[in-house]
Amino acid sequence: MENVVKFENVNKSFNDFQLNDVCFSVKKGYITGFIGPNGSGKTTTIKLIMSLLKRNSGDLKVFGEETVANSKEIKQRIGFVYAENHFYNHLSVKQMKRLVSSFYDNWDESTFQSYMKYFNLPWKKKIKHLSTGMRMKLSLAIALSHDAELIIMDEPTSGLDPVFRREILDILSEIIQDENKTVFFSTHITTDLEQIADYITFIYNGEIIFDDEKDHILEKYHIIRGAKELLDDDIRQMFIHLRETSVGFEALTDNPQKVRNLMGNDIIMEPASLEEIMVYTVRSGQHA
Repeated sequence: MENVVKFENVNKSFNDFQLNDVCFSVKKGYITGFIGPNGSGKTTTIKLIMSLLKRNSGDLKVFGEETVANSKEIKQRIGFVYAENHFYNHLSVKQMKRLVSSFYDNWDESTFQSYMKYFNLPWKKKIKHLSTGMRMKLSLAIALSHDAELIIMDEPTSGLDPVFRREILDILSEIIQDENKTVFFSTHITTDLEQIADYITFIYNGEIIFDDEKDHILEKYHIIRGAKELLDDDIRQMFIHLRETSVGFEALTDNPQKVRNLMGNDIIMEPASLEEIMVYTVRSGQHA
């Protein structure tokens, strides 16, 4: 399976943070969700893909090309959607489009105009007067209007109402029908990824916890609930994180069959959500 993005033992150091031997890939023709708590390295990783930062060591390729040496060509093939406003606030939507479109060799004006109509965006309104949702729509319209092969989305649904979040997800699902297009979707709203993602990459404290198919992850991780009397030292070791109360316990495991064999039917076991997997893993790290 072809990789659009490939990290191999990539390291990047700052004064108070470090990416450690990061290894993962983004598969062509699929949606990869990128999750992790604030400060885990998601934004740093995206900046490395875009050659906005230089890695200290390791190999990083996008479209099979080394990023630093081929950054200009690579950026032509990438569409960005950021949560933050990166537009010039004093310009109108029309003026902003004219400026941005000049940077792309494959700009398709008819495609952009169709998204302007679909999103009901005002051509003459200044950026500073657009709502958060409208700025996101404009960012998405631009990203989809120059035949980008890789769409990178950094918290695109943050702060949006449920109706427009659903619109975004529907559009991404349509985009991915073209097997030449790939989406890398960084978000805190893991329920969005449960709906549309094919793969999930989880980063925490600068390290990749897992990089796998979403369905396999959701089959592997389970929440276990039961009475405290069922716990002993051996059973505690099977849990990624264990939370005890006065009446019982709740825990996350990545080996549900072994837990079931040891604890029998005295426990309640159910598949964990991506949010539960992330929260319990982070708590495990905090208490380590």
